[in-house]
Amino acid sequence: MPFITLEGIDGAGKTSHLSWLADKLRARGVEVVVTREPGGTPLGEKLREILLAEPMHVETEALLMFAARREHLDRVILPALARGAYVVSDRFTDASFAYQCGGRGIAESRLRILEDWVQAGLQPDLTLLFDVEVSVAAQRLAANASLDRFEQEQQDFFERVRAMYLHRAEQYPARFRIIRTDRSLDEIRATLDPIIAAI
Repeated sequence: MPFITLEGIDGAGKTSHLSWLADKLRARGVEVVVTREPGGTPLGEKLREILLAEPMHVETEALLMFAARREHLDRVILPALARGAYVVSDRFTDASFAYQCGGRGIAESRLRILEDWVQAGLQPDLTLLFDVEVSVAAQRLAANASLDRFEQEQQDFFERVRAMYLHRAEQYPARFRIIRTDRSLDEIRATLDPIIAAI
C-alpha cells in the first residue's frame, strides 16, 4: 500500500494540505494513518521536543532524527503498511538530507549510511515537495509568534535546505512531485487532485 510523504521548507505550507489529503484517500474507503517526523510515537514525540528546542551538535541532531525514525518505522509505519493501510507522513528522510545535510553541512555519505541502516531499503512511494521561495516562506513564518529553533534559522540556511530538496527531487524523479505553493489554496489543490487520483 502507498507510503506518501509531504516535504518542504518551514513556511512552504505543506501542513495545510495534510488533513485534506488524508480525507481524499479515506473517501475511497481505505485506512489512512497520518503521522509526522520527528515524532509519530511516544518516544519520537519526546525526541521531537528536544530536537526543536535544545541546542546540540549537528551530528547529535542527525542521529536523534534517525533514532526517532527507527522507532517510527517499527511502531507505526511498517505495521500500517503491512496491514494494507495508506501512510501519510509529514516529513521523512528527505527532510534529514535537506536540513542536516543541506542546511547543516553534514556529508551526504554519512546520512546514506544511517538511511540504509534504519530503513533497510524502504522509501516512500510518493513524495509531495511543497516548494516556495525562501522570502515568501519567511513572510509566512513571521506571522507565527512561537518559532522552534529550526524556524528561527537565517535565510541562507533555508536557501541551502530548499536547494537540497530540489536536488533530491532531481535524484528521484519517479517518486517526487513538486507543488508550487505561491498560489491560492484552490490552485494548489487542483494540482494535487490528479496526483492523488493516480495513487
